Amino acid sequence: MNYPIIAKLLSVIISTVALAFIASFFVGEVFYGEVDDAAREEWLISIAIALILSIIMAFLGRAARPKMFRKEALATIGLGWILASLLGAIPYYLILPDSTFADGVFESASGFTTTGASVYGDLSIFPRGLLFWRCLSQWIGGLGVVVFFVAILSFLGAGAKILYSHESSGTSTDIESGRIQQGVLQILYLYLALSAACALILRALGMSWYDAVCHMFATLSTGGFGVYNSSLGAFPSPAIQWTVIVFMALGGTSFFVLLRVMQGRFRALFTNTEVIAYYSIIGISTLMLTLMLMTELGHGATDWEASLRAAAFQTVSIMTTTGFSTVDYQQWLPVGHMLLLFLMVIGGCSGSTGGGAKVVRIVVAFKVCRLQIEKAYRTRVVRPLHINGKVLDKDDQDSIVTWLLLLFLVLTGGIMIVALLEHSLGFTAQVTSVFACLFNIGPGLAEVGPTQNYGFLREPTKLVLSLLMILGRLELYAVLVLFSPALWKRFS
Repeated sequence: MNYPIIAKLLSVIISTVALAFIASFFVGEVFYGEVDDAAREEWLISIAIALILSIIMAFLGRAARPKMFRKEALATIGLGWILASLLGAIPYYLILPDSTFADGVFESASGFTTTGASVYGDLSIFPRGLLFWRCLSQWIGGLGVVVFFVAILSFLGAGAKILYSHESSGTSTDIESGRIQQGVLQILYLYLALSAACALILRALGMSWYDAVCHMFATLSTGGFGVYNSSLGAFPSPAIQWTVIVFMALGGTSFFVLLRVMQGRFRALFTNTEVIAYYSIIGISTLMLTLMLMTELGHGATDWEASLRAAAFQTVSIMTTTGFSTVDYQQWLPVGHMLLLFLMVIGGCSGSTGGGAKVVRIVVAFKVCRLQIEKAYRTRVVRPLHINGKVLDKDDQDSIVTWLLLLFLVLTGGIMIVALLEHSLGFTAQVTSVFACLFNIGPGLAEVGPTQNYGFLREPTKLVLSLLMILGRLELYAVLVLFSPALWKRFS
């Protein structure tokens, strides 16, 4: 294990958090002049802790050899997200009255993992600077803290590809061999361009600059943290809601595909199996929910445009794991709840900011199941599985099926732990809270629905759910391996 390089890379992650603290403090202090002496001191303490820890890590990694192997990549990513979540908790804990450190960890992890679940029921108590930090943490987490510095640290060489492949759920075919740093930089430029476009359009449609930037952070990152208690329902404008729908959908689309489209290769949008399945599921689900609302099964919605917009908004919000809401979908019929739960599991595309199991894994799982059913009566059939015109080899198939099995085990274990810790909580809330956190969605159903929050849960439950958020965001392995003693052996 190359410990110095882990320390060096962790120092960059911590520095990113420190810079975000400074930006948030600057917004509250300079633009709104709302930071009093006590709050100023608490922000400065948060910044100082992050900077000191960053300096310590940089010192420990000063003699790092420019080599990174799989073990170092996994350890760096897992520890990086955990450290970022712990550091990000400090401002919440210090600034908000009656906030516990577990509350801060939950909120911070929810931001960095773009989950959007909250333990705070009243956002009006938040200073502007802290609300800005809350939204900014999602934007940083959107493509991953790790991805941001992969493109910058050129000394990693081939190690950059190893590091990136464990943060992104994209397949190896998405990354051109030997050009990972250039590819990630291009994606960062695309992310910045889409961010600017989203903020400018929202501003042009009537939002203030503050609201436009904060909601851009939450939309493109598919995070879902807003700045008002009523989420995006505070903006009833159809134009704003349709704009958010479009950018949420883009956030859940593979950035590799979007990059090709921006380069003029429009065919990529219509030949990628995962993207076709992604938009097909969105379209079919939107149609089903629209019909449910228009036929008054959903409590009497008869305006076709409003019904279509509500259906499209919640479909895209849940499938991309953004978690925004414009209506209280708990008032819908159970068939609507089941459809949303189904979308929670699927999630966005690989290589996107969305969470969930990812569309490509679901597509491969269905193809594998179909092949096995065929083999039950045609035992000698040999039929290769194709994704995007390429044959998916047996190792890749086994890897995806194994990951889905591991996901099921983590999901089941999480539900059992939450049920044990929160025995007075309703079954629906117990199950959907785990679904919502593991798949990085945010709101669940019942007591943790879109108009509720997680603040009433016990401290251990909040920490368990925080860990589930990080597990889901990092595709399970990068966190689970941290508990393997063999990982930490210096020579292995």
